[in-house]
Amino acid sequence: MPGSDGASDEPVLYEATPSGVAILTFNRPERLNAWGPDLAAGFYAAVDRAERDPAVRVIVLTGRGRGFCAGAFLGTATSAPTYGETIEKAAQTNLADLVGERPPHFVTALRKPIIAAINGSCVGIGLTQALMCDIRFAAAGAKFAAVFARRGLIAEFGISWILPRLTSWGVALDLLLSGRTFLAEEAAELGLVKEVVAPEDLMARTLDYAEEMARSCSPASMAVIKRQVYGDASRDVAEATSRAEVLLHEAMPRPDVIEGITSFLEKRPPRFPSLSSTDA
Repeated sequence: MPGSDGASDEPVLYEATPSGVAILTFNRPERLNAWGPDLAAGFYAAVDRAERDPAVRVIVLTGRGRGFCAGAFLGTATSAPTYGETIEKAAQTNLADLVGERPPHFVTALRKPIIAAINGSCVGIGLTQALMCDIRFAAAGAKFAAVFARRGLIAEFGISWILPRLTSWGVALDLLLSGRTFLAEEAAELGLVKEVVAPEDLMARTLDYAEEMARSCSPASMAVIKRQVYGDASRDVAEATSRAEVLLHEAMPRPDVIEGITSFLEKRPPRFPSLSSTDA
């Protein structure tokens, strides 16, 4: 994969495949891609680029090296003696200056599906970022942890919202209150990842899945379905059904419906139109 050898010093590498998949790679392997202002700015820019590009239909997010994102960058061991002073200053600082101006849940509002390929350590805000992605694959043996309680912190940036929805109240409380480390295999059993893959096969498997979506699924349909799923999390079933009826009525005149049915009847791959940069 271009850029995967680390030749570029960009904090987030960007590549787009001919089939319409944008690959975003956290590129701070020396710190296990721990989150900081550089990674945040690079991530936002790369996501915005993928959202604007009509040729991109699906986004894949991964990390270079041994980590996906090992939490917030707290510095090195040599900074420990003066860390109290740093924290005191941080308490008087705008949080956006520390972690970026967008909360992790902003990816749930993207029009395009975003898939996490979790190649290694996925901890703290890195775990929150991964859970806010729509679908997750993980390398066998990858380590996960919601370590907030072990750092004297709270459940940050929406993880207390997403974790119970992906698992259950009991599982969420276990992981958040204990801060324990668990592996990709347990994450799959808990429903946090779709599939566990041998590390050397992770990107190939994830890209196969993403490219199948890009080839076979209507970009307009995927955009609306994302909006339904996340929006309906705060609605009851009657409201969700009523809203779906409105959205279905709006969808019927779109060329995607005709193409979807015609391609099915003609037994050929669909040729759905791309989303423009201004499509809602």
